[in-house]
Amino acid sequence: AGDLSLKHAIHIAKSSASEIILLNVIEDFPHIPVLSLHSSQAAKVKKEFAQITKDMKEVMENEMSKRTQICNKEGIQSSQRVVTGLAAEEILKCIKSQKIDLVVMAKRKKLKGIKSLLSLGSVSRKIVENTSCPVLMVDTEKK
Repeated sequence: AGDLSLKHAIHIAKSSASEIILLNVIEDFPHIPVLSLHSSQAAKVKKEFAQITKDMKEVMENEMSKRTQICNKEGIQSSQRVVTGLAAEEILKCIKSQKIDLVVMAKRKKLKGIKSLLSLGSVSRKIVENTSCPVLMVDTEKK
């Protein structure tokens, strides 16, 4: 899904001499109900979740490095960020802190017309509704 979005972002960046910031958000695991576990079990589960998150972050950093290399080959300055948290919140934080002037992201649902706007995924909807910069939703489904 992200590869087609990247292709569009590169095209736009080339025509406007812009930089691309590649962002991937690893969703936090849900809160562990520690009251239902023995303290040693809770500690073990927390440690395992922390290791899984670390492993996921490492995998995504490698994937994002590949995308950064694609940008570099195209002559586009780029940087990458892999963060953990709630996707919409982290994306909105990045938009604000980096003064992003255009967001390019993949659209996951395949609907047409007003239905497509009404049925955006929760992350897409939050981004569109809570940022003042334009958001380009790229249809990633094959036609």
